Amino acid sequence: MPDLDTTTTPDRLDRILTFLQAAQGLKDTARSARTAAGQPESVAEHSWSLCLLVLLMERDLPPLDLAKLLKLCVIHDLGEVISGDIPAIHQVPGTDKAAAERADFVTLIAPLPDDLRAEFLALWDEYEAARSAEAQAAKGLDKIETMLQHVSGQQEPGFDYLWNLGYGRDRTDALPVLRALRDKVDVLTRAADASR
Repeated sequence: MPDLDTTTTPDRLDRILTFLQAAQGLKDTARSARTAAGQPESVAEHSWSLCLLVLLMERDLPPLDLAKLLKLCVIHDLGEVISGDIPAIHQVPGTDKAAAERADFVTLIAPLPDDLRAEFLALWDEYEAARSAEAQAAKGLDKIETMLQHVSGQQEPGFDYLWNLGYGRDRTDALPVLRALRDKVDVLTRAADASR
C-alpha cells in the first residue's frame, strides 16, 4: 500500500470527511418526481441517474472531456442539500434562484481544503453559466433525465405531463443528439399523458 502523500495532511482528510458527511444529505433531499415504485426521488438519485445517462451517451456526444462532464453532473445540485429542490414548475420569475443556490453551494463546500473548494466552485459556476461544451451537454442531459424520470415513475395524481414538452427546450436543443433524444422522451411524455 502506498504511503500517505506528503501533501495530504490529517487536517485535509478531516475537511474532506466533514464535507462528505454534509453532502450525504442529498440522499434525503426530495425532488418532485417519483420513482417507479412511487417513492419521492432524492436529488442524489437524480444526480446518479444523470451520470449514468452521461456514460450511456458518451459515444454519441461530440468529443467532450468525460471526466469534466461527470464532475459537472455530480456537483450541479449539491447546494440543494441546504435549501432543497424547487421544482421548475414552482419557480417564480424574477427571483434569483441561481444566486441562492450558489450561496448554498458556497456554504456547503466551505469545509473543503482551498484547492478542492476553488475547483468545485469553478465547476459550479461553469455549469450555471453553460460556459463550456461540457456544461451545455450537462444542462441538456439534466433536463432530459428529469423528463425521463417523470415518465418512468408513478407521479402524483394530476401531474401535468404535457408541461414537460416545453421544459428546458433551449438546453436540450444545444446539440443534435440531445434534440434527437429529447424527441424520443417527448413521445414517451405524450404516451404517459394519454394513458392516465
